[in-house]
Amino acid sequence: MSQFGFYFNNVRCIGCKACLMACRDYYDLPPQIAFRKVYDIEGGEWNYFPEDGRYETSAYACHLSMSCNHCSDPACVKVCPTTAMHKDPDSGIVKIDDSKCIGCGACAMACPYNAPMVDREAGRAVKCEACYQRLDEDKDPICVSACPLRALSAGNIATLRENHGSISRIFPMPPSNQTWPNITITPSAAAKLPDVGLSIVANPEEV
Repeated sequence: MSQFGFYFNNVRCIGCKACLMACRDYYDLPPQIAFRKVYDIEGGEWNYFPEDGRYETSAYACHLSMSCNHCSDPACVKVCPTTAMHKDPDSGIVKIDDSKCIGCGACAMACPYNAPMVDREAGRAVKCEACYQRLDEDKDPICVSACPLRALSAGNIATLRENHGSISRIFPMPPSNQTWPNITITPSAAAKLPDVGLSIVANPEEV
């Protein structure tokens, strides 16, 4: 099996959300549904030195664009009671069989990346399926095509890791060994891991 994955360049991402909006437009998604999300990450602090009136700062900001990571050990697949959520045997893409999904939301509750969502109007779960129809036509996923800074790439995860390294976690992502996500990341100098303790997600209502 050739495992599909994403590459995200945290250095290049400016948080414009073109990836998110292109996906939403392409799939005609309602406002409450998003297959890709952009986390605005902030942290650091200001220090004041009263003896000379000087300020110093360690403040930083960066962004994380993330969709389903098509994990090697996906939590959503494990908890699905109908086997609607499954990994495609050829691509490793995590897909949903709409004919089996009952909209119970178990996948949404289990995923540590907040990827599956329940579309209450449709009565079933929905998520990023890597634009597999476009992949079949040798096209990039729509989010990759839309990024003006080329911060996103997609393809065989082994090739992406060979070209870009194997870092698969920055804040606010959970430890990779929970599900083994098929993503590799080039972190910026501002990217911090959760154990640093100073980083926050500045747009929690959006993600």
